Amino acid sequence: MNRIGAVSSLDELLTEQVNPASLAIDSKPTLEILTIMNEQDAGIAASVRAVLPDIAKAVDRIVASFQAGGHLFYIGAGTSGRLGVLDASECPPTFNVSPELVQGIIAGGDRALSRATEASEDDPALGEHDLLFRGFGPKDVLCGIAASGRTPYVLGAIRAARRLGAATIGVSCTPDSELSREAEIAITPLPGPEIIAGSTRMKAGTATKLVLNMLTTASMIRIGCVYGNLMVNVQPKNEKLLARARRIVSQAAEVSPEEAAKLLKMAGGLVKTAIVMGRRKVERAAAEMLLVRAGGSVSRALTLE
Repeated sequence: MNRIGAVSSLDELLTEQVNPASLAIDSKPTLEILTIMNEQDAGIAASVRAVLPDIAKAVDRIVASFQAGGHLFYIGAGTSGRLGVLDASECPPTFNVSPELVQGIIAGGDRALSRATEASEDDPALGEHDLLFRGFGPKDVLCGIAASGRTPYVLGAIRAARRLGAATIGVSCTPDSELSREAEIAITPLPGPEIIAGSTRMKAGTATKLVLNMLTTASMIRIGCVYGNLMVNVQPKNEKLLARARRIVSQAAEVSPEEAAKLLKMAGGLVKTAIVMGRRKVERAAAEMLLVRAGGSVSRALTLE
């Protein structure tokens, strides 16, 4: 594509359009500025709701990958890259999974997390290099993130993943984007033009974060990291987490806080094991065996004969 064509294509992107609701926002008092922003944000959840079937397909692919020993990789540049790294980094403390299970890659490396290095997003070969350097393989899933759907760094990585035969997901906020056509599963919420034209850290960024939250949270639920709506994989490594673990065991095993503390101690601090011990009235070894047979799911462990 020549330079003129590229500029024209960029000018036509939904994320670059001028929002009529905020045309005179620079002349408004503070409260009115915030009201306009809030009113525009109100439609973001609906834009994500419209693509829930696509998100469900992506979750099923991620779960299948996890069950086969694979991993989920996010890759993006700028705001999109930062959101991927954020979501990935929150999985270990929330669900007690390995940091390798969900990984975030951002154009420009760790330095780009706090200091903009947006020039690196224009190199598709760098996207491929950064992905393969992290050990990405055929059993893994790559989720490329680009609000515009056209970031070369992300597209280079997606094409590399496809050549390996790996599953690919594309998250963008532009209809019929190049990323949506390149990826196996396209997730395209359309929150519309930004309050500040082109500032995709706003509505597009919020929509993207909602999608990424769904991808990892639903996947972790599916692989047994949650019982009911409780974080049963939590590791009590400090006083706050110990109190949370006791509360979870008390609620899930339907025992007193005192009994929950005893169960947790007998279970070696393992919340899932303590719950199964309390509900099934079994010793630690038996509870652990039930969890192994249930693939780590407390719900299934409680119903096994």
